[in-house]
Amino acid sequence: MTWPRAVRKAPPLPVGACAGPIESFSIDTFTTVGKYRVSPLTKQRHDGRYTASVSIRSGRGSATHDRVLRLTPVFDTAQAALHHATSEGLAWVDDRTTSLQKA
Repeated sequence: MTWPRAVRKAPPLPVGACAGPIESFSIDTFTTVGKYRVSPLTKQRHDGRYTASVSIRSGRGSATHDRVLRLTPVFDTAQAALHHATSEGLAWVDDRTTSLQKA
């Protein structure tokens, strides 16, 4: 099958090359709650403010599943972004475990 020109797959990158700029996130700490590992992430923006994300990982080996939530508020300090990401990650785990217990 020949792909139309607009959707043709790009050739693979050489080993060690990256497709775009490398983004730097700071993973300061993690919390384990049952089978979930909650890792808050912060990133400093070009304007000096901070964004928050949280990684929620479960499983082991080839069955590992990692959810990354990108959170919309922007914060003046890394500590505030870290606190918000941790709170949101723990709330997600709490919602998930509470709904599984009800089932």
